[in-house]
Amino acid sequence: MNSAKNAPNPAKLTRNLGLKHRNSFGLDSTAELAYEITSADQLPILMKELDDKKLIWRVLGGGSNVILPASLPGATLLINILGQEIIRTDEENSWLSVGAGVNWHKFVSWTLENNLPGFENLALIPGTVGAAPIQNIGAYGVEVEEYIDSIEAFDSAAHAFVTLPNEACRFAYRDSYFKQNPNRLIVTKVVFKIPKSWQARLQYADLAKQFTESNSNPSAKQIFDAVCTIRSKKLPDPVVIGNAGSFFQNPIVGNQQYEQLIKEFPNLVSYPDATGTRKLAAGWLIDQCGFKGKRIGPVGVYEKQALVLVNHGGGTSTDILGLAKNIQAEVMGKFGVQLEIEPNIL
Repeated sequence: MNSAKNAPNPAKLTRNLGLKHRNSFGLDSTAELAYEITSADQLPILMKELDDKKLIWRVLGGGSNVILPASLPGATLLINILGQEIIRTDEENSWLSVGAGVNWHKFVSWTLENNLPGFENLALIPGTVGAAPIQNIGAYGVEVEEYIDSIEAFDSAAHAFVTLPNEACRFAYRDSYFKQNPNRLIVTKVVFKIPKSWQARLQYADLAKQFTESNSNPSAKQIFDAVCTIRSKKLPDPVVIGNAGSFFQNPIVGNQQYEQLIKEFPNLVSYPDATGTRKLAAGWLIDQCGFKGKRIGPVGVYEKQALVLVNHGGGTSTDILGLAKNIQAEVMGKFGVQLEIEPNIL
């Protein structure tokens, strides 16, 4: 048998690719070498080539959670591995296999169409399925780690494919093993485990108040629609105004610090977290420092949601990070709380 017939098609290469329309902030950025990855089988050959040439590289998914510089030297891997299917089911659970390049929101819609509820609180989060576990995306009381069975990835150090079970992913609030070890593992597929027993998750006030007493136990589709409505009102459309959604993580503080803060700021917005800690609403902290709707040159803070930084047009990564540093300093000075940036800075 001629093994060449079974070799995967090489990843498509584009030189000096403009990425303005491939990042939700709308930043002008150019990738020296951009490779479109449509199959996991393309990675071993490509990564060996990059290693042999000693080229630096990075992965770019949907571009919804990144801050890009003007130029990206070396290789940029554009992950476009598609496909989703139910691979197994029993009396208690269903397992889904999903390509890393699948659009997250479209995937959530697909699960509901196939009577697989669970992800509805995570509707309308931009980005791809492959990026979701890296950031351990979460919204309205649900984090994606709860539903991840395992993740398939290419280990660039071992030059081999690996499968990481949930416990090996070291998930934490907006964190994971993948985020802690950038440029080590390239996510190619996520396997989700969805329990067939389902219950509405309405612990967040913004979501709960979407439903009346006569509809206190809404369906997954109704929750999905409500989340889409809330997010659409709070967050600007990246096509209209560049943004990366929530720019800062909600800070987590100990109960002692929380008690001190609530005495000084009785209207402090917070949520229960793990035992002994409390999660503060970063948007409220920023708003109290007077940043909501504030504009500095081509960038600013969204007028409807202080947690969102926006690019009004022509902004650069330097502009955005300068504004972010200013916000961090003001919040620290007023509340003694450190805000952590959520998007990845490439």
